[in-house]
Amino acid sequence: MAYAIATPTLSVSLLERASTFIANRREAYAQHRLYAKTMNELQSLSNRELADLGLGRGSLHDTAYAAVYN
Repeated sequence: MAYAIATPTLSVSLLERASTFIANRREAYAQHRLYAKTMNELQSLSNRELADLGLGRGSLHDTAYAAVYN
């Protein structure tokens, strides 16, 4: 009886998984940077400017999160 070793398939699978993991981490980092930038811009607005937009200081995190992740 002969046995086949499937290491090339396993290696390709591991490389694909590693590549996918790195791509996902890069995307998550880019989204986080965009969230931080959005928060900085919103926090730099005055209370009057926020009121003109219909926002309050308490809702900035939710607004930035929705803008980036939804």
